[in-house]
Amino acid sequence: MIAQHDDLHHKLNLEQDQDVKQFLTFFMAEEEYGVDILTVQEIRSWEEITVIPNSPDFVKGVINLRGTIVPIIDLRLRFGISAIEYGPLTVVIVLKVKLENACKIMGIAVDAVSDVYSIAEHEAKAVPHLSDSDNAQFVAGLVNVGEKMVALLDLQKTMDI
Repeated sequence: MIAQHDDLHHKLNLEQDQDVKQFLTFFMAEEEYGVDILTVQEIRSWEEITVIPNSPDFVKGVINLRGTIVPIIDLRLRFGISAIEYGPLTVVIVLKVKLENACKIMGIAVDAVSDVYSIAEHEAKAVPHLSDSDNAQFVAGLVNVGEKMVALLDLQKTMDI
């Protein structure tokens, strides 16, 4: 009963906080990541893509989304995580990302979509700098949600190809 009261109190405080954003979370290699829900255009199941020669290995190819050519980035490869075979459970999150003063539509292939969380800006913690070559550059912040930690992505850096 006390835990429910604390959860309700936390939710009410978040709703009153004007710096609250909602994040769509997803899994990759059993870790949970989040993107600002306002950047999400749609969530799609995996489909065959057209491979583009000489593109970086993490750019799997493109799809035609209602007349718009959308590049698909495999976040596992982008983050240096081992690749897996795509299957019926693989999900593509189509995002609208601001890059170089222009908005671009891009997709990310992830293992599974998880949840939507409301997170106040002050709850996000800085990512420790571990090395010059680490993938922490792709993470804007870390936030505790219950007993787990979610990495909030910096889409401008992640999607800059």
